[in-house]
Formats: sequence, structure tokens, C-alpha cells
Amino acid sequence: MKKVNAILIVLLTLSLVACSTVTPPPPSPVQLAEEVVFYDWDADIPQAVLDAFAAEFGVQVRYEVYESQTEAIENMRAGEQFDVVVMDSHWIPMLVEEGLVAELDYANLPNARNLSANFRHLAYDPDNLHSIPFNWGTTGLLVRSDLVGEPVTSWNALFDPRYTGKVGIWVDMPRETIAAALKSLGYSANSENPAELEAALARLLKLSPHALILEDYDDVTSAGVINSGQAVIALAWALDVFEAHSDDLSPAVYVLPEEGALMWTDAFVVPSNSPNKYTAEVFLNFLLRPEIAAQIVHFNNYATANEAALAHIDEELLNDPVIFPPNADLLNAEIILPLSPLVEELYDAVWVRFLEAIP
Repeated sequence: MKKVNAILIVLLTLSLVACSTVTPPPPSPVQLAEEVVFYDWDADIPQAVLDAFAAEFGVQVRYEVYESQTEAIENMRAGEQFDVVVMDSHWIPMLVEEGLVAELDYANLPNARNLSANFRHLAYDPDNLHSIPFNWGTTGLLVRSDLVGEPVTSWNALFDPRYTGKVGIWVDMPRETIAAALKSLGYSANSENPAELEAALARLLKLSPHALILEDYDDVTSAGVINSGQAVIALAWALDVFEAHSDDLSPAVYVLPEEGALMWTDAFVVPSNSPNKYTAEVFLNFLLRPEIAAQIVHFNNYATANEAALAHIDEELLNDPVIFPPNADLLNAEIILPLSPLVEELYDAVWVRFLEAIP
């Protein structure tokens, strides 16, 4: 009898162990932080969206602003703490290489399924391990249609002698400015050919002594010089078009050159030193809701990578070719891609020589 009881005790013990293995106690829920720090361009996301997140989750969003991507990267390298940063896609491989951005946990990002297939597995982040596509747009030309001799259709108009002294060129956007020169010569915007880069530099050096220098984060903007008539052609983004058209009488038109427009994408990243990674991902998942993404488009007038949001966007915006260019206008378009360190040095050398030539 004692032996039977012993066997029963052993069996009961094993049964309890087995049960505890199959049904472990639920893990303690991860606590949300009281605040997340969001680092972005000025006026890129409406305060109403940030307030809605705070109301629903009890987490305040501190919106900090940078004036350039270079500034943002320098501050990340210096160890300043941010929880979510908006970053131009071509910088992301460098940030990953330097260990400055964290790998995302998609268990906390179920709304990532709303992203368009066109924005998954792109060259700058093949498995979307470190970034969530946010918005996208084009770089083209803003033109005073009443002050040019004929319709502008080409990047070559930037270098046309007829417009000497009347061309607006960026000095804080190296890749886009060099790419415009490359495209004008029929080369790729991401050329790695030293001879092609030298040819692009030659064009820029002829332009630089007479160009109107634009600092698109300052007072001298594309829209400003175009509306004033100081420039008849200027490098521009869609945002510059809307700024120009804030004056209902503005004759400015936006041109995507026939050699192919430039395309850009912005993405969300979570810095590796963020103390609130889980809360940052909850915030990103909120921004990926279709109705929230649509609200952002209505505010900043940039196209979204969120396909599910399209059903929530006003028809007027969806049909605006400046915000959502027709596919036919993007046939020869190129996105600015990351460069290898060796090629990056070539571009840096071109840019230094261009800046040195500016009076």
C-alpha cells in the first residue's frame, strides 16, 4: 500500500509539473513610458495626432525639431536621447552600420501590414528591420512660367545661360543638387562613375558664381525667390509648391523634368539608445493606423507609404499630381540611394569644390 501511495505521489507531482509547463503564468505587461521624444522636421505631424495618442495611451509626445538631417545625425552620434526619429532613407544604412538605430519588434507593430508593397524590402533596409516607411515625394523644378521664354521640361534649364543669375540652387542638400546636375547630363542620379561626377561638377562650377543660394530651412526658400521674381527656376519639393501657391496669384508651376524626377522617402527609426523602445513602437503602431496616416497627409501634403490610408484621403489630394504624381510622370524617376563609403568620398569632394566656388 505504501508503494502504491508513493507511485501516486510521483505521478501527481509529474502531472503538476507538466501542467505548469503547458500553461505558464502570463508575463507581466510592459509598462508604457510617461513620455516619448519625437525628433522630426518642423510641422511634419499635426499636434492633434500627438494629442490623440496622449489621450488614448496616457503618454505625452515631446516634439523636438531639427533643421537638417546632418544636425539630427550629429545629435544622435553625440548620444542625445530620442525615441522616434524621422530620417531620409538614404542615411539609414550608415546609421545601422554605426549601431545608432535599433532593430524593430514587429510583434508591437501589427499595423505595419498597412504599408504598400512598394515600400517593403527596399534597398536601404531590405528586410525593414530598422525602419518604417513614412512619406515620400519628388524633387523637381519650381518655375515662373510667365518669366521663362518657353516651357521648362528639362534639368538643363538650371544651366541655361538665358537664366544666369535667376536660378535658385540648394547649398544644404548635396545629394539632390549633385543629382540634378547628373540627370541633366543623362547620367544616373546615383552615379558611381568618377568621370560622370567630374562632368556634373563642371556644370555646377559654371552655375555657382551666379546662382541664388537657397537655404530651404531658412528664409531664402525656393517659393520665396520664385514668387518675388528673384529666380525664374529653382530646385524644389512639393512643399515649396504649396508655399508658393499660398499666394493665390502666384504663377509658379512645378515641373518633373523629362530626364526623370528625383524621389525621396522619409522613414521612422528608433535610436538604439532610446530608453523607451516599447513605447516608441506603440507610438509608431498608432501612426500606422489608416485614419491617422491620412490625417497627417491632410496636414503636411506629402504622399504616404500607408496604402490603407488612401481610402481616408480626400479625393482632391489624391488627384493632385504634385502630391501623388501619375505613374507616367515617374517612369524615369530615381530615388536617392545610399552610397558605398568610397563613392561617398567622391561626392564629398565634388561638394567641397562646388561650395568653394560660391562667392
